[in-house]
Amino acid sequence: MPHDDFEIEPVEGLPQALPEGEEILWQGKPNAWALAREALSINWVAGYFAVLALWRFVSVVDLMPLGQAIAATVPLIALGMVVYGMLFGIAWVQAHYTMYTITTARVAMRIGAALTLTLNLPFRELGNAALDLRKSGTGTIALDTMGETKLSYLVIWPHARPWRFGKTQPALRCVPEASKVAAILAEAAEARVSTPQVVRKPLIEAVAAE
Repeated sequence: MPHDDFEIEPVEGLPQALPEGEEILWQGKPNAWALAREALSINWVAGYFAVLALWRFVSVVDLMPLGQAIAATVPLIALGMVVYGMLFGIAWVQAHYTMYTITTARVAMRIGAALTLTLNLPFRELGNAALDLRKSGTGTIALDTMGETKLSYLVIWPHARPWRFGKTQPALRCVPEASKVAAILAEAAEARVSTPQVVRKPLIEAVAAE
């Protein structure tokens, strides 16, 4: 029988039902092709094998008939296609099992295929957000966490800002219409941070604190 690994989620992409008053503003996944290009450098890998195949052909074309020279490059081309397919497969799996969620209170990231992890990042624990927008409209939104929040780059990769190992920044990687998503995030975060937080405290303690 078919089985959905996430059928126990009360809300898709979230480990628990939303608290009263919290609403989902946006949900989305990475674009698999964009993730393959940016996180796995699939185009560079294809170019590498193309150069190897060309070098092989040039180095043997003077030593054997044209047909044999072409045949000598076939194994490199085939190997390149296999590696290319494997990398895209990894990107597709990562994109398929990922769900990014922006609510009125936080950013939630359900990531991972074999080992699923959900990051809950309240707006009050986030500093700046950086948008890396591509010509295609896809982009990556990196989140700067504050306080004692510490994340492992290897654990959350590829959902992290590239090459930031000192202080890992979780990121919404390769999302379509990234500029619109960034605008939703900015508006929601600004509204949430500007909302006063009411904390219940005994009146006697409050007076003593003053």
